Amino acid sequence: MYRSRHFLLIMFLCFALIACSSVQLALAQQAKARTSAIDTSAVSAVLMDENGTILFEKDPHKRLPPASVTKVMTLLLAVEAVEQGKIKLTDEVITSENAWCQGGSQIWLEPGEKMTVQEILTAIAVVSANDAAVAIMEHIYGSEQAGVDAMNKRAESLGLANTHFANVNGLPATDHYMSAYDTALIAKEALNHPLYMELVGIKEHWLRNGKNWLVNTNKLLWWYPGADGLKTGWTEEAKYCFVGTAKRDGLRLISAVFATPDPRSHLRESMKLMDWGFANFSAAHIVDKGIVVERLKVTKGEEKELQLVAKEKLSIVLPKGQQKNLQKRVVTDKNIVSAPVQAGEKYGELVVLKDGKEVGKVDLVTDRSIPKAGFLKILQTMITNLFSVSR
Repeated sequence: MYRSRHFLLIMFLCFALIACSSVQLALAQQAKARTSAIDTSAVSAVLMDENGTILFEKDPHKRLPPASVTKVMTLLLAVEAVEQGKIKLTDEVITSENAWCQGGSQIWLEPGEKMTVQEILTAIAVVSANDAAVAIMEHIYGSEQAGVDAMNKRAESLGLANTHFANVNGLPATDHYMSAYDTALIAKEALNHPLYMELVGIKEHWLRNGKNWLVNTNKLLWWYPGADGLKTGWTEEAKYCFVGTAKRDGLRLISAVFATPDPRSHLRESMKLMDWGFANFSAAHIVDKGIVVERLKVTKGEEKELQLVAKEKLSIVLPKGQQKNLQKRVVTDKNIVSAPVQAGEKYGELVVLKDGKEVGKVDLVTDRSIPKAGFLKILQTMITNLFSVSR
């Protein structure tokens, strides 16, 4: 009897292992089928969600000439300069001879011509104006080379390992390259800046008081539902390049394609990648930026409690049909905090788990500053706590 039961137990375990292996193999085959079901003529490509998770890749770290896709960084620095108060949208930019003689895509700025920062940035975003790109960087940094140095420094701060700029507009130059992955990361950063997204979403614009009509080179703004940016590029050396973004049903995708062969092929390939992404993935909303997630006690402070809020919006992107069994876990550095407390300090994380494995997280930061209380306030609190305990 014992041997019979033992034999049956062994047989059961064997069948269970076989079944488990079959499930794992099926899931692996499904994942492989998803990826193999799509192909692209781009030499290098990446499809990423807004959290930076790669959904599809083809040689994404290859260093390639980016043409005017370069200007995703030019625009980022200009927008950040506006946000930081270094320049204003109403400031006048005076065109230098260096800006005037750039060639390629341009708005035909004349030496000495004045144009507002708003108009210059619009020209860069809509028609990829090389002269405008040089003019704005000279206006902010004093010279084009100083602008180039700032772009490379910003690339380092974003952790871009395969990006180096030799100019601010993407005209052919030695030692000037980007990768599809790095470009997608710049686009991901751009999403955090409302002015940036406003600029790259402009379809048409009248310049010089209605004398010049600008039409955006990014045709996905017309062709593709949910598209709202970002930047096209072309030179004979770089071929056709594009980084774009679109949002549907809470899911935002970023597509970067480099060196596609034919006119508009960069737009077609980008739409193909995003079609595949929207068909196979969906977003589970977890928390919005600034929402209170946890509260901690404060000692020796003007207030007794501080609120921890989500530093950024968090959505978890998973293959369709796998959105169930998500769990949230709050992890804090400590339960009691001693004042003073500075606004924006990190004291924990909101971690999202699926089937026990981490699939996403967001920092939890203080929503305001809490100064240290004076001696009398601290003494009063101690006495109050003492009497509360004695009762």
